[in-house]
Amino acid sequence: MQISTTPSSSPVSDERLAEILANPGFGNHFTDHMLTVEWTPADGWHAARIEPYAPLSIDPAAAVLHYAQETFEGMKAYRHDDGSIWSFRPEENAKRMVRSSQRLALPELPVEDFVACVDALVEADRRWVPEGGGEKSLYVRPFMFASEVFLGVRPAQHVTFMVIASPAGAYFKGGVKPVTLWLTEEYTRAGRGGMGAAKTGGNYASSLVAQQEAIAQGCDQVVFLDAQEGEYVEELGGMNLYFVHRDGRVVTPETGTILEGITRASIIELLGKMGHQVEERKFSIQEWKDGVTSGEITEIFACGTAAVVTPVGELKWDGGSAPAAAAVEADDALWTRVRSQLVDVQFGRAEDSFGWMHRIC
Repeated sequence: MQISTTPSSSPVSDERLAEILANPGFGNHFTDHMLTVEWTPADGWHAARIEPYAPLSIDPAAAVLHYAQETFEGMKAYRHDDGSIWSFRPEENAKRMVRSSQRLALPELPVEDFVACVDALVEADRRWVPEGGGEKSLYVRPFMFASEVFLGVRPAQHVTFMVIASPAGAYFKGGVKPVTLWLTEEYTRAGRGGMGAAKTGGNYASSLVAQQEAIAQGCDQVVFLDAQEGEYVEELGGMNLYFVHRDGRVVTPETGTILEGITRASIIELLGKMGHQVEERKFSIQEWKDGVTSGEITEIFACGTAAVVTPVGELKWDGGSAPAAAAVEADDALWTRVRSQLVDVQFGRAEDSFGWMHRIC
């Protein structure tokens, strides 16, 4: 893919950038440039370009505004101690976007073109990648949407793919602490044959009212059960779950109706190398409640791109609660070792024995 570049005539000053990178937060500031590629049936993917970051001009009849035909990805770029910049398994994000596009009837962007687009934007805005201390990184958001001006209900004939980026600070400013979870018994996120395994905005929109409910109950995140039986644990609002058993086995809910998380898949590989048997299967909410009460489940932790790994504390629901697993706050807890190993690989502090890292520049 040939990508043209038009440098910004008014990039953020070095002084202002230093202020931003000192305390970037998450999703608050955006780099100097953005990448855009367009698709039509006649021309395929074309007009790839990097331009100054700016608001979009979109027609009120653009299909995405009416039928939500869009997908996105979330990934990070990391600066290593030698100044080089790397991404973590970008080809897996690319493959997942292909699967999401298939489900949303969007054109498939080839894996190599996806990676090239991400690399090009990160390299153009490489001064925005923070130093690695404190787990700072550059969050990268590729996304695709139906930009055709048409109100008929059919797959769009004009589609736009873009990449933007935003510096991100450590997810947990005061150190990693167990999150309290609310079990929603009214709302579900996805069912068999639905869009749960696609990374599309509708999945996140459907989680928001349940997340509001969780916050109103004094909890940090919401737990969703399966839509068919209302019995099996699926995922949190934006994270996957792991249940560590007394004998060292680790169980994680099987995918199919939930998103195939890249951090999730990486942790499964890492746990195997650490000698832990990992089971991907249905896991009932009753098994969770009974396991933490009896001590059979010694730890519960969750994972995602932003938080990496976080321990899970108390589970609450209307009329009851289950305690945190006994070992979740132990200094040598499994989740702490998993998190440390994963973060060290991402920031170049440990050997990348899996070949996960991709050098950008």
